[in-house]
Amino acid sequence: MVIIQSLNLVLRFLLELAALAAYGYWGFHTGNHAALKFLLGLGTPIAAAVLWGLFGSPKASYPLGGAAYFVLELVVFGLSAAALYAVGAHKMALILAILLIVNKILMLIWNQ
Repeated sequence: MVIIQSLNLVLRFLLELAALAAYGYWGFHTGNHAALKFLLGLGTPIAAAVLWGLFGSPKASYPLGGAAYFVLELVVFGLSAAALYAVGAHKMALILAILLIVNKILMLIWNQ
């Protein structure tokens, strides 16, 4: 069971990276001008990483708890799936959303 729990934590890390990639993908496919696409493609994942690093990561400078943490997760991870959906990557958005939900349920069950 310890191996499966460890794999769930690895999945969580990979989902964090996937969320950042989704923000970048959205950014590079949004906007009318190349400069805006570049700004959104790099700026959005950086903003999400800073937000998560400050308030949500295991070593956050200002860790949130309870409902505030859950809302942060919804914003950071939920919006990443929504961003994929918004640019037409519907299957990728669905897969990301399903993996996020399964991972969160397992984290709650195993108190991770």
